[in-house]
Parts: sequence; structure tokens; C-alpha cells
Amino acid sequence: MLNGKRVLLIVAGGIAAFKCHDLIRKLRGQGAHVRCVLTDAGARFVTPLSLQALSEDKVYTDMFSLTDESEMGHIQLSRDADLLVVAPATANILARMAAGMADDLAATVLLATDKPVLAAPAMNVRMWSHAATVANVETLKKRGITFVGPNDGAMACNEYGPGRMSEPAEIVTAIEALLTTSSALKGKRALVTSGPTREAIDPVRYISNHSSGKQGHAIASALARLGADVTLVSGPVNVADPVGVKLVKIESADQMLEACLAAGKLDVAIFAAAVADWKSAKPADAKIKKKPGAPPPALELTPNPDILATVSKPGAQRPTLVVGFAAETENLVANAIDKRTRKGCDWIVANDVSPATGTFGGERNTVHLVTADGVEEWPTLAKDEVAARLADRIAQQLGRPRAVKAAE
Repeated sequence: MLNGKRVLLIVAGGIAAFKCHDLIRKLRGQGAHVRCVLTDAGARFVTPLSLQALSEDKVYTDMFSLTDESEMGHIQLSRDADLLVVAPATANILARMAAGMADDLAATVLLATDKPVLAAPAMNVRMWSHAATVANVETLKKRGITFVGPNDGAMACNEYGPGRMSEPAEIVTAIEALLTTSSALKGKRALVTSGPTREAIDPVRYISNHSSGKQGHAIASALARLGADVTLVSGPVNVADPVGVKLVKIESADQMLEACLAAGKLDVAIFAAAVADWKSAKPADAKIKKKPGAPPPALELTPNPDILATVSKPGAQRPTLVVGFAAETENLVANAIDKRTRKGCDWIVANDVSPATGTFGGERNTVHLVTADGVEEWPTLAKDEVAARLADRIAQQLGRPRAVKAAE
């Protein structure tokens, strides 16, 4: 999908710099040409030789190279690329970008560029949440800098929280979103739901499930790459926000339904979220206390709203195409066929979420597409590949040409 695209990768000084080796491999595997700028601090974690071996191109480090700068190399580097990627984007380099500094080659290239810039932040959780970093990120976003991540996770400093650099696969997906947009779904309005819902039992406990949101977020990204105007309604997840979509964050099924109905007239709606079937009938206002010797409290459940069935009802506001998901642990296809009929939707994407499959939280998925014409069995694919194939099928169904035919 990135065949012939030129990426200038700026590697700054953070422990996450080691992920850049895999990022370069993945980009080159997609057909991209990668050239690297390595900061002095970045060279404390990875070497110019390792980046050069993987990119098969010269690595640039010196602002005052006589050979490079005799041809105004910092300007040429900034203009030759289709996209500049800063990974890891440390607190230091984000601050220098926001201030417009040009005190080394990386900062100068970023100041001189007229091309899109993607930043993948990586830093300690306290540094990421510091008011200075928050202000710098907001400034850069207003200038058109795109961000991927950071994710929540364990860090080298033995702390846990937001600040962990996105995984190379996530960064590649963000790069694709910036460089491979097409017009296959231009003018179409899409809604995607993703992740789990959380149904409060009391202020500190809730009912939920293991959905990671990876598949739903990948679908939102794939639709955006085809030019759709995408609204993503997401429960709590630890994956990076997709590039180029409107994100609405919710907690409960009631909130998700409200957000879906507020999306207005749609061409396609895809319900990939794992919505809790039940909620507490009477959530407690205060934490339910455990009393020694007393039996556990009874939990009275009541059904959640059926979001898929509600949106699938005939009427003027019904989307042209409604796609549901069926996460099953047994009788996969039979249950999916039954669900499509009961809910009134057009398609069902069925997947086996048994623990042995690793689908929940994993990187790959095996799905069956159930339509009025029958059942399509798809091979096991990476979740972003499932998303791209589904987006392509949606474009066909809505009467648009196939996406990026030349890349197949």
C-alpha cells in the first residue's frame, strides 16, 4: 500500500528507539523507501549502522556536514520525503518543534519541511501529562501535526500509564492513513463502534468484557483511507486513536446508543463494539462494602439497549448499509445467520472469540462475512487487513469503484 512512498524517519533519544528497527522493516515490506535522521541522543540507543543496514540508505546525523550542507542538505531532506515521521517523539523534541527551534539537524529539517509530519510520542507518564507537554502537543496539533499514540503500558522506568510509544504496526497504519487516501468512499458518511462498554455496579466496579477495540479502530482507519467521513464511537480502549476520524468516547451501552443516534444520516454503520448484554438494574451510589460473615450482595441485571437492532429498523434515518459483528464461541456461522435475521441488519461479520483463538486483544482475526447472498469465508488475516478488505467490500456495495486496484 506504500509502494514508492518516501518516508523520512527522525529517531530521537528514547528507549523506544529500538522499535524503529521493526518499523523500518514493516515500511519497506509495504514498498516504502525509508531514509533516517538520527539525533545525538537517539544514537545513545540505536546506531547509524543498524538504521543504515535496515533502510539501505545513508543515515543523516550532522547539521554541519560539509558534503550534505554544500547542497543545503537539511532543506533537501525535508522536501524529498512524502511524509516525516518522528519516532520516538520525546518530550524534548516535541518542545523544540513547538518552539520552532533549529538547533540540530532533526529540528531544522522539521522546521524547513512543507510535508505532513506524524509524531509517535514516547516518554514517562508524568512527562506526558505535564502541563508543558500538554500545551506543546496542543500547539503542534493546531499546526497540523498528526499524532499516533501514545499507548498505556509498562515503561522502562517501571511506571505504568500513557506514554508508551505505539507499536510499529500501529505507526504503519497511521502512515497509510496519511499517504494512501483514495476517493472510493468520498462523500460517504460512516459510523463505527469499537471496544467494550462498561456498565457500572457502583462507583468503582463495572461489568465489561475483553474487547481491545483493535478491530473496530482498524475499520475506522480503513474507511477514512477510502475518503469516508468517519465517526468512531468507542468504549474504553488502550489502542491509539485513529488518524482522520471523529472520535466519540463513551463508557456505557446507553451512552453508545445516544452517540450513534446523534450521528445523523449515514451511508454505512458498522457495529464492531462488544456491547455488554446486561447492566445493573440499580447501580449503587457508593461503593458496596464487604461485611464479614455476610453473604455477597445480589446483583440484579436488566438488558441493555440493542444498538444494532435499533439502528437497523426501517425508516428514513436507517443507513444504506448496516453491518453487525457476531462474536461467538460455538456454532459460529449458524449463530451469525440467525443474528442477521433477528437484528434486521444487512451483513454480519462473524468471528470466533474462544480463548484459544487469541482474537480478543490479539493482532489477527478469522472472520466469515454473512450476507443475504450467503457466507464468505475469509482467511486468517491481520486485523488491519480484515479492515481493509471489509472497507473495500463496503465501497463496492455502495456503488463505488474498488479501492487502490493497482496495488493488488
